[in-house]
Amino acid sequence: MRLAMATCLALVTTLAPSLTSAEAKLPVVVELFTSQGCSSCPPADAILADMARMDGVIALSLHVDYWDYIGWPDSFAAPGHTKRQEAYALVAGEQMVYTPQIIVNGLDRVVGGDAMGVMERVHAHADATTPVELHVAREESGLRIEAGAVPLTQPLEVQLVRYIPEDEVVITAGENAGLTMAYHNIVTSWETVGTWDGAEDLSMTLSIEGSQPAVIILQEPGPGQIRAAVQVDH
Repeated sequence: MRLAMATCLALVTTLAPSLTSAEAKLPVVVELFTSQGCSSCPPADAILADMARMDGVIALSLHVDYWDYIGWPDSFAAPGHTKRQEAYALVAGEQMVYTPQIIVNGLDRVVGGDAMGVMERVHAHADATTPVELHVAREESGLRIEAGAVPLTQPLEVQLVRYIPEDEVVITAGENAGLTMAYHNIVTSWETVGTWDGAEDLSMTLSIEGSQPAVIILQEPGPGQIRAAVQVDH
């Protein structure tokens, strides 16, 4: 199943909610499940590119592998991306997955090419706050992750995401044959590196290789709601 919409929308570049002193800003984490071999996906890829430039939004592109059989193997696809999308579907009680699909903050699901629908969900989460004050810094030894103790209803998964900011692909076969596509914030790895129950301060250092940007996400198991996230560009 693939859903296509070519709606265009002028995207705002800043989301700036007001905060109370006891709350921290929760970025809007947008996950796009897409494929180079999906003819319905280019409009969604363009929307993701716009959101990648928005303040207050962490936009990530996860290329799935289940369309590779139709004539063009996606060079960014990974089985783990498909499994993550399938896990979201299982939590939601859905019987199938599709591209393009966008999931916002681990909660809301929307057709990826529906620009109006996507922005409605992004703006609905723009005022979201969190009691978790997550701090992440790149050091010579890796990434330093810290958060103060806070009551949690359930332990959170500490996830490390690495991504390529931008790359271009010339597609010569399949449904998108003849297109040259620019992709943005292309996820290269997404792994759970620990859990945190909030009873004590979170303090850990992750050893990482290479210069790819990173995102640290604290998410309820499932996958469920994203409770904190920090993007580290350098």
